[in-house]
Amino acid sequence: MRRIVRAPWELLKRAFGWLVLFELRNKVLLAPSALRLRRFETAEVRRLAAAAAPPPAALVATVIATHHRPDALRAAVRSALAQSVRDQVVIVVDDGAGLPELPADSRLFAVSLARNTGVAGVVRNAGIRLTRSRYVAFLDDDNLWEPDHLERALAVLESPGGPDGVYTALRRVLPDGTERDVLSVPFDRRRAARESFLDTNAFVARRTKALHFSRLRRTPEVMPREDWELIHRYSRGHRVRHVPHATVRYLVNPGSFYTTWSA
Repeated sequence: MRRIVRAPWELLKRAFGWLVLFELRNKVLLAPSALRLRRFETAEVRRLAAAAAPPPAALVATVIATHHRPDALRAAVRSALAQSVRDQVVIVVDDGAGLPELPADSRLFAVSLARNTGVAGVVRNAGIRLTRSRYVAFLDDDNLWEPDHLERALAVLESPGGPDGVYTALRRVLPDGTERDVLSVPFDRRRAARESFLDTNAFVARRTKALHFSRLRRTPEVMPREDWELIHRYSRGHRVRHVPHATVRYLVNPGSFYTTWSA
């Protein structure tokens, strides 16, 4: 009997992919809070834009979302500012905890939201909306880039007939500095409907209306993550390509949620 009851669900999973179905469920169940957060996000972008000088224009904007990790944030900011691509602006968006002292650099623009949201998508969206750069890249406050991360991504994006978005390979590192593994999977949208191998720390994309994160309030138990949702939705109307070179050092932090990639 149980097998008969589950049969329609198994057919749907084979047809559409379990990640797609779970995200549809999330949108139904979590929509009310997402609408409130969208209004808050818009109000915050207006407030921050009016209160400070606009971030300097650049070819690429790097958005770093942060919350109460001062030492890790400074390391992440340094790795972003140390990129071989100099035509960039780094936008740090703090989720209501307050900003620590950061490196003095004309390319760095740091703001704090009026209150803590606990929703990574809202924090990152504020950073996206505060800049008009042609490309946008993302870095979390506990991860690091190799110096050639943006250079390798932009070389593909700016090539004749290049894609709209790229993601590099990602090196997962344990807290003691030892390497756990390297995630390097060519982009396949059908495979992405069933397996989680996408992370925005490695993603650099052309700015379009589709480049915004989900505002759903995702606890660690809610799957899929907002990284997967962004790239899967963005790839619906934009070409995405994988760059098989590890340019991201991703901390597998036992003290916080991390993605258990299936690839």
